Amino acid sequence: MANEGARPNEMPTEMTAIGIAAPGGPEVLVPQRRPVPAPGPDEVLIKVAAAGINRPDVMQRLGKYPPPPGAPDIPGLEVSGTIVAAGGSAELLIGRRVCALLPGGGYAEYAVAPAGQCLPVPDDYDLVEAAALPETLFTVWSNLFERAYVVEGDTVLVHGGTSGIGTMAISLCKLFDITVIVTCGSDAKCEQAKAWGADHAINYRSQDFVEEVKRITGGQGVQAVLDMVGGDYLPRNIQCLAEDGRHVSIATTGGPKAEVFIPAIMRRRLTLTGSTLRPRSVAFKSLVADELMRVVWAFIEQGRLRPAMDMRFPLAEAAKAHARMDSGDHFGKIVLTV
Repeated sequence: MANEGARPNEMPTEMTAIGIAAPGGPEVLVPQRRPVPAPGPDEVLIKVAAAGINRPDVMQRLGKYPPPPGAPDIPGLEVSGTIVAAGGSAELLIGRRVCALLPGGGYAEYAVAPAGQCLPVPDDYDLVEAAALPETLFTVWSNLFERAYVVEGDTVLVHGGTSGIGTMAISLCKLFDITVIVTCGSDAKCEQAKAWGADHAINYRSQDFVEEVKRITGGQGVQAVLDMVGGDYLPRNIQCLAEDGRHVSIATTGGPKAEVFIPAIMRRRLTLTGSTLRPRSVAFKSLVADELMRVVWAFIEQGRLRPAMDMRFPLAEAAKAHARMDSGDHFGKIVLTV
């Protein structure tokens, strides 16, 4: 989209962004004219090439997940693009192609990100694909690999196998020789997940995933569960865990409450933990970015780690993109292009 009023060699003062007119369905996402944000100390301004769509964006649209204090009310937690301005020592980054994790503001022509939450995009890597990396990569790495500390040889259960989180979990597990079992809502989605690299896929509508996990693991159970469902899945997930297993909750789409049998946790020495990424500090997210650079980024540079891409929509069609996510028919990431 053209930046109205932009003059040669000068930054525009206004940009097109997607606002939320009122809590509701996809139709409440509307293009608006907004001021171009200014980066603060150790922040960068990114001329956005693309922005990834994530479930928290949907929750924000519905009025159920307000942005944290100080974050823009514009949705969007990840972008890719080129750094065009910066504050403080971050000025050294001007001109670099990056993808970045944001507290909000990604559905726009320009977005501000903490410099520590930016990761370099290789010259031969598609910028639109790069926009689909940060949110799921930071989430899966910090929860499955750090909180659940899975290692080579482990077996894990991941719910939502064809989601952005699920497909990223599959990709990372395959890179580190971890066996991954996923659940999906149809036989077709199970086939998609296996084609992407899942070792096993369970149709939770027609199969009992607890019994299937026991069968697949020879009764031993899995070392870790990554769960975005919550509710009555929690006690069932606990049944899937091996001794000393770790359960990580990252969302509660199936409900925020569950009843568990505490002696089973004690007897089998299980760990129940969880986290939410968006409210975490810049310092924490920057540490995750540093670890991703050290351990994972070589796979990005080699082209061995790419996100599963669903559909691309122009920024102005954010409502159509959210309708696609609401349908549940997507496989992997939906992205807005600028």
